[in-house]
Amino acid sequence: MPITAPAATAPALSPRRRMLVLAICCMSLFIVGLDVTIVNIALPSIRRDLDTSVSGLQWIIDAYTVVLAGLLMLSGSTADRIGRRRTFQTGLALFTLGSLLCSLAPGLGWLIAARALQAVGGSMLNPVAMSIITNTFTEPRERARAIGVWGGVSGVSMALGPLVGGSLVGAVGWQSIFWINIPVGVAAFVLCALFVPESRAPRPRRVDPVGQVLVIVMLVTLTYGLIEAPAVGWGSPRTLGCFAVAAVALAGLVGYELRTEEPLIELRFFRSVPFAGATVTAVCGFAAFGGFLFVNTLYLQNVLGLSALHAGLYTLPMAGLTVICSPLSGRIVAASGTRIPLLLAGVTIGASGLIMTGLAPDTPLWRLMAAYVLFGLGFGMLNAPITNTAVSGMPRAQAGVAAAVTSTSRQIGQTLGVAIIGSLVTSAVAGPFATHFPQASHIGWWIVTGCGSAIVLLAILTTTGWARRSATRTAERLAHSPDRTAATS
Repeated sequence: MPITAPAATAPALSPRRRMLVLAICCMSLFIVGLDVTIVNIALPSIRRDLDTSVSGLQWIIDAYTVVLAGLLMLSGSTADRIGRRRTFQTGLALFTLGSLLCSLAPGLGWLIAARALQAVGGSMLNPVAMSIITNTFTEPRERARAIGVWGGVSGVSMALGPLVGGSLVGAVGWQSIFWINIPVGVAAFVLCALFVPESRAPRPRRVDPVGQVLVIVMLVTLTYGLIEAPAVGWGSPRTLGCFAVAAVALAGLVGYELRTEEPLIELRFFRSVPFAGATVTAVCGFAAFGGFLFVNTLYLQNVLGLSALHAGLYTLPMAGLTVICSPLSGRIVAASGTRIPLLLAGVTIGASGLIMTGLAPDTPLWRLMAAYVLFGLGFGMLNAPITNTAVSGMPRAQAGVAAAVTSTSRQIGQTLGVAIIGSLVTSAVAGPFATHFPQASHIGWWIVTGCGSAIVLLAILTTTGWARRSATRTAERLAHSPDRTAATS
């Protein structure tokens, strides 16, 4: 699909300089991706050291993902307005500072607050870096290969996370897992200043404070209701009140965004079936990912009694397959489109969850390994088609906005996966944790299976001729709507 209007980007760069820009952008993905698996592997140690409940562990994960999801759209449009390099560097500085404060946190509340600061910086990293990449690699096949490299870095960081995190937790303590972000963040900040050209959109969006507030209210109240429900009751006034506020905020957001001239979320993007499908696929895939990591970590360390390092070694096949399959997925997308990698992702993620529905305290090792291999294969196949669909055919001048939609969807999915699966599993634990947790976890694994099935259906639906025609019509409408889309075309 054609680019509908020129973007205000830096002059064309040499191939070597473009690869250097890609490498610098991938450094941000590395520390963000590493942070996900490192924090998960450290959760049991944090629980023991800070004497917190499972809901406290959920907040350590979701304080990050909720803030991240709430600010990604704002960060994307801000980068298009004030400069992508400047925003990217600000994000690196805040993420690095947040990591330092996490390592110094004396209690659960301080740790959650520092995680939120990390997320403020993180919101300015991956979507803005993707915008920089999209504006650097303008040829579709070259861009698809760059996105494949991007996905491969995600897999590498995931592979190193359990090993590095397990080693650090065992040797030094959970605080040390945040130290690794600091030198990488500082190096990326300096290299970005030296080698990444500044770029902006020709006519950036205005700030949408109403939409921004509604997004945050919706995410915070929904997540709070889900995480706290096992303790206060699913039918309690507090829980129902949180869900009601979230529903009202969602309805208000949709109504307001459809009326405002330059919305935070351009809802007309969703008239494109492939774009809407990529968004829902991201939610499903990352809900499965977040729930899988959270529940599996508690099972390996709290039920099987493995150390953090040994738990990391158990999940190495999952990480390794993600490393192998992510760039492969990018090449498949470049050669033949998104259907094949999405079908593979859905089938294997669903099969992995199905294997784990029989989890028990004495589940044989081969069965766990089969589930980890399948999930790693599926998750590795997932990212490239999601991102490629999100940015292909959309105006390059607003790449930050388009990329931020799917990045937001990823974080919402991970937030919901940890919140919903964690809370349902916790509610089902009817006795001593180590004894009853495997049986209680079955409901979570069925949800993972359902997410995989949804991805399969979306893969078929979004790659039909009807879906492609809807994407073409959407691009044409955006190109010929100067009032609301001058900033996006």
